Amino acid sequence: MYEENHAEMARALAADLRKHKQEAYLMEIEFLMNDLRSTIFKLREWVKPDKPEKTMVNMMDGVFIYKDPYGVVLVMGAWNYPLQVTLVPVAAAIAAGNCVLIKPSEVAPATSRFIAETIPKYLDQDCYRVVEGGVKETSELLKQKFDYIFYTGSGRVGRIVHQACNENLTPCTLELGGKSPCYVDSTADITIATKRILWGKFINAGQTCIAPDYVLCSKSVQKQFLEEARSVLKEWYGENPKDSPDLCRIINQQHFQRLSSMIKGANVAIGGDMDASEKYIAPTVLIDVKSDDPVMQDEIFGPILPILNVESPQDAINFINARDKPLAMYIFSKNEAARDAIIANTSCGGICVNDTLGHFAVESLPFGGVGPSGMGAYHGKYGFDSFTHKKSCLMKDFNALGEKLASSRYPPYSDSKLSFLSTLLKKRQGFSIKFLPYAVMFGVGVASALIVQCLMAEKRE
Repeated sequence: MYEENHAEMARALAADLRKHKQEAYLMEIEFLMNDLRSTIFKLREWVKPDKPEKTMVNMMDGVFIYKDPYGVVLVMGAWNYPLQVTLVPVAAAIAAGNCVLIKPSEVAPATSRFIAETIPKYLDQDCYRVVEGGVKETSELLKQKFDYIFYTGSGRVGRIVHQACNENLTPCTLELGGKSPCYVDSTADITIATKRILWGKFINAGQTCIAPDYVLCSKSVQKQFLEEARSVLKEWYGENPKDSPDLCRIINQQHFQRLSSMIKGANVAIGGDMDASEKYIAPTVLIDVKSDDPVMQDEIFGPILPILNVESPQDAINFINARDKPLAMYIFSKNEAARDAIIANTSCGGICVNDTLGHFAVESLPFGGVGPSGMGAYHGKYGFDSFTHKKSCLMKDFNALGEKLASSRYPPYSDSKLSFLSTLLKKRQGFSIKFLPYAVMFGVGVASALIVQCLMAEKRE
């Protein structure tokens, strides 16, 4: 489906967000293709039952963990990366063996239409359905009983989804967001750091759930950062960024007005230009920002980067910990002690050091939030695991020795039986049953060598 329709996918993204072809392919289309290729390559191994470590009590038994699909799952996508954040979890759910009801975001209508029209051409409609619509349709869906729900979007709606899940004790994954901080100290390479921060912030016009939401740095670092930022933005988008084909647009007028209100009255160091008719907001950097300013109250989700001043890693830690746990955190520093201090003393969904967004693309890392920024995780095997129930299985046989060892559990009870069972069940440190086969083989090898030596000695006599 992806290979045959990638051009149409790019057109849908351009229609909804005016995404440039490079952003469309890099952040969505190629991401989807590579995620699916990786799943296909590894699925045979993922579906095999796990064989966890056994204790002495179960050394003669089979101990397995089977991976069962939940059943019928609901995947609710978001509008900012409307293909990627909808279809990556859909692929994981299918790989795990589930039937899937797909609800793309109505805020990205061209992409929603593409998904609704294309999925039926490639997937069995008895198992995989697409439902389009807005709040009314979503509310009706949440009244139904699903075996699992996967939602990507705002924390406000996430709470509604979670409440609906509670009605039927439905397990769920919530991929939400938050204000992801970016700490920069004087040891960082400011030239490189500035490019990486601005790219992470302004790609998709800042409408990225893990975009750097604000920068924490000293006044001296701020001065260097602003000098570099002016140069970089001019290089990337020219004298008039509005004319650049590489800048996305704000998704709709509602979000444009929300973002515009954050700029009004603020100290604009860079950018600040707006055009409601084009839903255009220039890449904007704000300074002299206070924690109670409008721009610091909620996730920005737009091309506005506030800078707040701190003088030390501990100041940054205190500021971050006074707020909700974010989905992502960024640290730009060569100071290992400072980096370790921030990592050890804060909580967030994930961290990227000396870059932005990159951890999202590492499929061996789980992607997800904590607390208000979400629950659960996906990507790679973590996505497969999210959509599977881990079914435990203990498998015994009718071996006479095993029955003899276990017979002390039967009545009539006695002190001697209790003593034997207590000794058998006692946890011991330093010995693992997984090494037993190697120990047995070693013992057999030693015994064989001794026997051979004895036979050769007798022969010489």
